[in-house]
Amino acid sequence: MALGGTDLNLLLPLKVLLEEANVTRAGQRLELSQPAMSAALARLRRRFDDELLVRAGRNYELTPFARDLIPEVQHAVRLMGIALNLEDEFDPATSDRVFRMTMSDYAIAVVHEPLVRLMEAEAPGVRLTVGHLGPDSRTSDRILVDNDALIAPLGFGFPGCSRPLWRDRMVVIADRTNRRLRDGRLTLEDLAALPHAVASFGPGILTPVDRAFGEHGIQRHIALQVFGFLPLPFIVEGTQMVSVIPERLARLHLRGETTLVLVEPPFGEAILAEGYWYAEDRLSDPAHRWFFTQLERVAAAIA
Repeated sequence: MALGGTDLNLLLPLKVLLEEANVTRAGQRLELSQPAMSAALARLRRRFDDELLVRAGRNYELTPFARDLIPEVQHAVRLMGIALNLEDEFDPATSDRVFRMTMSDYAIAVVHEPLVRLMEAEAPGVRLTVGHLGPDSRTSDRILVDNDALIAPLGFGFPGCSRPLWRDRMVVIADRTNRRLRDGRLTLEDLAALPHAVASFGPGILTPVDRAFGEHGIQRHIALQVFGFLPLPFIVEGTQMVSVIPERLARLHLRGETTLVLVEPPFGEAILAEGYWYAEDRLSDPAHRWFFTQLERVAAAIA
């Protein structure tokens, strides 16, 4: 099928090539041989007068033109499916769809149990793959190509469209043997004097904790820094360090045997707002609309 001199049979190979940035994986998705996929890429290169994929060591990377082309091609394929009545209604009870997500470690700890329970009840054949949110996620041009959704704190500058999910209060955790604990409390002076274990999320990222301490003029003595909140309770336990983490994560850790205690923050209320990000084109797909609704249902249940 051709339109304006363009073979529309190349549209789907183009979409998959751009999403995979790899000829072999694209061929596997389309069940095409390596020679057939290479021939399609050669035709697409001639059509656009651009290499689209270029070698980078043992891998490929997209050219700047190809990166800009991804959302346009995804949207075109979606519209083509609608025009030809190829988009079926999504039935979660019978679907074997795989949804790919990336989350912060904190988000995984909070939502994995209720989300898996909901999916097992309503969509037993649907599977989830969950990747860890890395420090380069904010600047990645593929994060919303490779994933159906990304869950992370709002206000951190991630790409795509976003919607809020839940809010959490930041609290202090300390070992019950901490020398400055008095009646389960710590003062601002205590927090200024004690060593801190802190979470980092990449250069230039200010967390609610950073802002709270900044507003009180407290320069923390940072004894240890890790990426993400999840390791912090394990690091603080049995030491004289303190840490400020989301309350939900603190209470999850306190459910087991631990010497940690939750301390009311003396710096007032600091709120962490979590949300999810997605490529705008996903909303035209009934499966994605259903999946995003499930995320919001889980958030409402844990709120």
